[in-house]
Amino acid sequence: MIFRRLSGGKGCSLMSATPGPDLHAYGYREDEYAVHGNVRGHTAGGEVDAVDFVTRILVRRPTDADRFNGTLVVEWLNVSSGNDAAPEYTYLADELVRAGYAYAGVSAQFTGIEGGSGSVGLGNPAAAGLAGKDPERYGMLRHPGDAYCHNIFASIGESLRSAAQDADHPLTGLRVQRALAVGESQSAMALTTYTNEFARAHGIYDGYLIHSRSASALPLGEVGAGVDINGAFTGDPVTIRDDLDTPVLIVQTETDVLTNFRYHLARQPDTNRLRVWEIAGTSHADLHQIGPYEDMLGCPTPVNRGQQRFVLRAGLRHLNSWAAGATVPPAAPPLHLDHGDRTAEPVFVRDAFGNVLGGVRTPCVDAATQKLSGVVEQPVSRICLLFGSTETVAPDLLAARYGTREGYDKHYRDAADAAIAAGFMLADDRDAILADANPDLIP
Repeated sequence: MIFRRLSGGKGCSLMSATPGPDLHAYGYREDEYAVHGNVRGHTAGGEVDAVDFVTRILVRRPTDADRFNGTLVVEWLNVSSGNDAAPEYTYLADELVRAGYAYAGVSAQFTGIEGGSGSVGLGNPAAAGLAGKDPERYGMLRHPGDAYCHNIFASIGESLRSAAQDADHPLTGLRVQRALAVGESQSAMALTTYTNEFARAHGIYDGYLIHSRSASALPLGEVGAGVDINGAFTGDPVTIRDDLDTPVLIVQTETDVLTNFRYHLARQPDTNRLRVWEIAGTSHADLHQIGPYEDMLGCPTPVNRGQQRFVLRAGLRHLNSWAAGATVPPAAPPLHLDHGDRTAEPVFVRDAFGNVLGGVRTPCVDAATQKLSGVVEQPVSRICLLFGSTETVAPDLLAARYGTREGYDKHYRDAADAAIAAGFMLADDRDAILADANPDLIP
């Protein structure tokens, strides 16, 4: 496999609304590469002949080998907007840089390179491919279609984790001991397919973080085209195979458990190689993802302000230790569902503030000042459904529960410490978690 560092043009093209940490301050560098390789493909009709591809990766790595913790995190970049985006990096970035991981975002899918209209209902025309946006930087890229996306993701992971002594290698000077695959939303659906259909045969990744998947999995793609994601929402429920020899952590929000994601139909018991965390008070995307551009979504209520970012960072640390042979991450109960009339869709069981019961608990629901939901009853758009909602709680209810702001502060701190002690949040994030409190909402 050939890596060629990219430069010039308009600079790196990767959608992000929230700036990440200062890489230089953490002793990191960022480089983008064109990657030239050759892989076979897989369609629903069977295997297809090998072809060349030229895709891109974005690498963020410690400059000093002594800062490297030995683990490479490889994100399957998300193409649901019609462009490549790195939602998992946005959630995990603080943990990645402080703990010394290396990171690579891989343009595994056709739409990320060749462009497309996306699937999140933004109303945009089909986005141009990278070469169309910036031929000076990306003119050499070409993707043979999503029949090849799984093998592209695998071959790049294999090349990145190999001995990195070549001066042209993106991780030159680093000794990779483990590689973890991560992906959110459509990418999580792709990783569901990958873990079930390819992981055992490839033996490349040492663990998987599958974040916000649907009940089904992303179908196998075709030659020369992007995959049709609709099959992931309409297909039969898919569970993770029970004979994997690598750990899988699935992290789900309220949106993913219900709505048209329907993950509740694919629930399965935890094992010594599978953990499923369903986080109360969270939505498929949230304020941490959209940052200062919340108003541009046009949603009738503020978007979800849940704390899944802190849970995901804890999840990554657990997964890394788990892949290295340490103990299994803590188990959590599922979110509570009321199936009521068995012919109707289930609904969440909620507390007096309107927050769902069960699941992974965070301070914003156990010391709540707002109703945080991942299920929007009448979303005005697909994007507003994905971003959930945050609603006010009556002042008299807040006063009855907490009495004073000092009483709320103690309740919130205790809830934060309980989540850290349970292993669902990190002590390294405690200051940020406490800063997320809302004492001004207490009358």
